[in-house]
Amino acid sequence: MQPVVTVGLDGSPEGLAAARWAADEAETRKLTLRLLHAWPLLAPEPTHVPAEVGQNYWARRLVDTAQAELQARHPGLSIVAHLVADDAQNALLQAASESEILVLGSRGLEPVESYFLGDVSMPVVARAVRPVVLVRARTGGQEAATASPSGRVVVALKLHGSSDELLDFAFHTAAARGVPLQVIHGRSVPLHARVPWGVDHSVTEEITRDALKELGRALRPWREKYPQVDVADGIRLESPAKAVVRAAEGAALLVVGRREHRPGLVPHLGPVAQAAIHHGRCPVAVVPHD
Repeated sequence: MQPVVTVGLDGSPEGLAAARWAADEAETRKLTLRLLHAWPLLAPEPTHVPAEVGQNYWARRLVDTAQAELQARHPGLSIVAHLVADDAQNALLQAASESEILVLGSRGLEPVESYFLGDVSMPVVARAVRPVVLVRARTGGQEAATASPSGRVVVALKLHGSSDELLDFAFHTAAARGVPLQVIHGRSVPLHARVPWGVDHSVTEEITRDALKELGRALRPWREKYPQVDVADGIRLESPAKAVVRAAEGAALLVVGRREHRPGLVPHLGPVAQAAIHHGRCPVAVVPHD
């Protein structure tokens, strides 16, 4: 199968915002865009029933309407439609395994259960084997968020364990868009650095110097692989979740990692990914890695 960016459609404003973002990203990456709508009650395409009275009429109309809009915006983009007679979560997880990126709509600050397709989005993000991007529709009648090439990409980095998949995705995305990449590492101030009047600056300065050295070593091979990417790195002495959300203000995309779950364990998202999804104002890419 040719490389694709897949977007899940459910007829919501968030789903349409996700489709617009996915179309921009597919064009930037020179990939095919696949529009996916899943519903267990979809019927095999009839041969003798008029389309307007067929069981799949509304599903087909939803996808066709989105495809027509996106094709008008991106005349040269290859777009394919895919209707799947399956549970949405199963269909999306399968689609993720076949895609470079899976894109879903998100309602942002509302409870987890209100995400795309009810409670489908979060389990998909936690279990997908490929990157998943969550996109929200802007409020107040504004144009939906898109993959505008004008904004920077921000990536959250832990500095412990392997993060190759995360950094490869972030650097590749910044390179494809021709935008700067900001690498953020948040680290809480340890107890021994706290004093009655605040913090011991000699301790925090040492922590910052050591962290910057670690960050430099982690980024060196990626700077060499992507010399065209303008990279800014920074250490913030606050909780990693807070540091990442603050750094992402005004960004075009926030990239966070998710450890791939071991067999037998319940898939889950860490605090940084949770904070990014719930409070980040820009599209959020969740990248699974070792």
